[in-house]
Amino acid sequence: MPKAMAPSKGSYVQLQLWLILVTLGVSLAIAVCVAFVYSFGVAANYLLGALVGLVYLRMLSRGVAELGKSRNRLGVTRLALFVGLIVLATQVESLQVLPIFLGFITYKVTLLIHIVQTLTRSSSSA
Repeated sequence: MPKAMAPSKGSYVQLQLWLILVTLGVSLAIAVCVAFVYSFGVAANYLLGALVGLVYLRMLSRGVAELGKSRNRLGVTRLALFVGLIVLATQVESLQVLPIFLGFITYKVTLLIHIVQTLTRSSSSA
């Protein structure tokens, strides 16, 4: 991609912040709904997974930002975060694996929202 067409570093930082904030908002909204439908305990498990998912997303965005500068490929340290969370959920009796897992993958909902926004913007400008 030519330099004139490449997105600026500032826009990437704005995208990172947007992804974090929207993920946080979506996570809180889903947690409130879960608390009403199921229980506060299930919602707390969901929020634990969502918070670890936010940390994962932040680590991923930092890794992507360093690609081509100080790194040639993404590492696997983020995977240890997920594995540790699931191991913790299986070992602690008060934790539930499914709500934690679903909370963890909530950041993917935000990525889908961003993709849909990008596609609708590009199709409306064409």
